[in-house]
Amino acid sequence: MDERLKKLSHTIVNYSLKVKKNDRVLITSQTEEPKELIKYLIQEITDQKAIPFVRIVEPEINSLLEELTTSERIEELKKRSEFDVENIDCFINIRYTTNDFENSKMSPDTRKELGEANAETDRIRINERRWVLLNYPSRLDAYKAGMPTADFKDYAIEVMNVDYAKMYEDIKPLEDLMRKTNEVRILGPNTDITFSIKDMNIVPCCGESNIPDGEIFTAPIKDSVNGIITYNTPSPYQGEIFRNVSLKFKNGKIIEATCDGNQEKLDEIFNTDEGARYVGEFSFGLNPKILEPMGDILFDEKIIGSIHFTPGRAYEDAFNGNVSAIHWDLVLIQRKEYGGGEIYFDHKLIRKDGLFVLPELMHLNYGLK
Repeated sequence: MDERLKKLSHTIVNYSLKVKKNDRVLITSQTEEPKELIKYLIQEITDQKAIPFVRIVEPEINSLLEELTTSERIEELKKRSEFDVENIDCFINIRYTTNDFENSKMSPDTRKELGEANAETDRIRINERRWVLLNYPSRLDAYKAGMPTADFKDYAIEVMNVDYAKMYEDIKPLEDLMRKTNEVRILGPNTDITFSIKDMNIVPCCGESNIPDGEIFTAPIKDSVNGIITYNTPSPYQGEIFRNVSLKFKNGKIIEATCDGNQEKLDEIFNTDEGARYVGEFSFGLNPKILEPMGDILFDEKIIGSIHFTPGRAYEDAFNGNVSAIHWDLVLIQRKEYGGGEIYFDHKLIRKDGLFVLPELMHLNYGLK
């Protein structure tokens, strides 16, 4: 048994979810591969005199079900989701990546119908329940990261076990500065974009919902985004992998979108609904142990020296009014080796080439030069 996973399970149950007596906790996993972690979680939950449940959702079977889903089945799935949010207090969702293209055959209409049917239960689960989303290291993840499987597992567990309480304290000066900021400007290769975050809520993310974690987010004023942004990390989404996505904005709306690859699929995503062409999140990646992209958003959005600027749904705790069935975290790394870039708050430079330049923020560089 891996003591590092025991430590991680303790963090999830006691720090992230704050599980208490008689809480009903649902653990969902895509395969049985994370069973060692699941066993530790069951023990930790039971130690708190709470009630664990486990659900295994096999990816290939689930993909076939999605591909063949009918309106009648979607209605039944909606009922099951409603049952979950009415009867479960805490959700632990363990992802285990086996194939980024597994659900690529699901039709756009079905995907949209399913998203609309579950919109309210998703809102409740995200905003009114306690939850953790965790990415358990897989062979495919190791391949994408360019590492041997055992080395990647060691790396991933180390990344997930960072000191989140310390991270929360470290982030506070940046949170304070963001709360005082009106205009943000981001510059970089084929990137020059401005927007306002005036009076928007600022949310530090330090291990309470995502594992691994390490970011601080808000949302732009919905109609304030103008300019162009070009992302430099590969992004799997809806069964495709997109590279060099570039978005042009006018008064908040995406008026042009290009990529290297499946342009038709890209257009389809941004035509999902009206909110898909507006931005729901702006965030700094701040995990000191995540340096390189691997095509997995739960890791890539936390890359130190990065930002993500997310078309689609805004979260309720930083809500700019945008509602959508999509929420697509697209990542731009601004460290020098990735092309560099600058971020200005109210015309004052706060970060250059991925490194904070203000004295009160330089500790967030964690020794990077």
